[in-house]
Amino acid sequence: MRIGRALFLYSLIFYGFIQPSEAQEKKLLRKEDFSSEIKDFKRSSLLTLMIETPEKEKLNTIKGTFKEIGIPDKFNDHSLDVSFIALKSEAADHSDILSEKLKEAGIAKRMISKWFGRSKKGTFDLELIKQRGLYNASAFDREIAKKTLRGNAMLEDAGEHLIGNTFVIVNDYKYTNKEEVVSKGKELLNDVSNLFGSRASRSTTAQAADILAKGYIIKATSYLYRLVWDEATAATFYEELWVTEETFDKGIADSFDTTDLFKLEYIGRQDSWADVQSTKYTLKSDEELIARATVKATDAAISKLERKFEVFRTKTPLISVDPLAAEIGSKEGLVKGDRFEVLEQLVYDDGTIDYEKVAEITVDHDQIWDNSYMPEETPESELKYTVFKGNAKNLYPGMLIRFKRNQNIFK
Repeated sequence: MRIGRALFLYSLIFYGFIQPSEAQEKKLLRKEDFSSEIKDFKRSSLLTLMIETPEKEKLNTIKGTFKEIGIPDKFNDHSLDVSFIALKSEAADHSDILSEKLKEAGIAKRMISKWFGRSKKGTFDLELIKQRGLYNASAFDREIAKKTLRGNAMLEDAGEHLIGNTFVIVNDYKYTNKEEVVSKGKELLNDVSNLFGSRASRSTTAQAADILAKGYIIKATSYLYRLVWDEATAATFYEELWVTEETFDKGIADSFDTTDLFKLEYIGRQDSWADVQSTKYTLKSDEELIARATVKATDAAISKLERKFEVFRTKTPLISVDPLAAEIGSKEGLVKGDRFEVLEQLVYDDGTIDYEKVAEITVDHDQIWDNSYMPEETPESELKYTVFKGNAKNLYPGMLIRFKRNQNIFK
């Protein structure tokens, strides 16, 4: 049995967010008309790391900014007690050596330890699984303890939608003064000009130079990995490594420390650029300008990785259907004409969850939220969301939207 739109509307009535007549008429709702609880869903989890190369220019400023950026709200924060990976390499692509570094650091195993709340003694629990899976804690415990089919289904669901959607992004930043870029010649300048689109004229090198000659560029090369959590890995973990306070066995607990069961799968990499015009921020120091460019490059890296790799695409809730709107914008790389799938969450009677596409909507080019500013620079604007075009007849707030890759957007 699937519990979809009907259950959602019933829950709104039950908790008093709308009246029965409004539910029956499927009246369009604004964000302020419903509880933030309906925005809860199973987010992907993310750990971000930075490559640290001592001789790189402005390294300390970039490192300090990176540590302050944090994890975007649309992800569960899966940060560990490590932020930097030391790496010295002249190669244009660090993926092979970086994969070895992550293995040496035991990042995959440490991510599993966090998922299952591993204690110093070596025991595990399911508290984070319950929290991020939005499960009723007592019901979850009962079903797991009884080893019921429902309990197994909930664990499998958690594995598929939670642990299996755990990612690592490793960013490699490069600082460049734009005057140096201009001095290197026409070919490189045209390349950078194209990357910045409308911010630089593409008609002539002279026009591009006039715009790009002042300020800073931060290039971020981002390497994307996914934690491997398949049926074989899960089975081995639960059968050979799982131990709790009630079932403690030191031999089993110690075996976790030596296992090589857990791995990261390399997905791919993406380059992103961000520039800051010094003429626009004359009261800011060089460090502040570089910090801003680092933040922008990091945001751009995540949005480009989402566009390029379907497995990494996150879901965002609709906050309104009149107008169709969601709290994403230029920071997430939205441009006019971007298409999104609208997904309805389906809950099966065994507690597992799936998503079904019910519609497609398109970004309204006149109403894209510019959320790319730093907090202290946020302009006064009534628009705090992006508006989409599409048929909203059977849609409701809380439905999730996911970017649909446009054909040929990447070569």
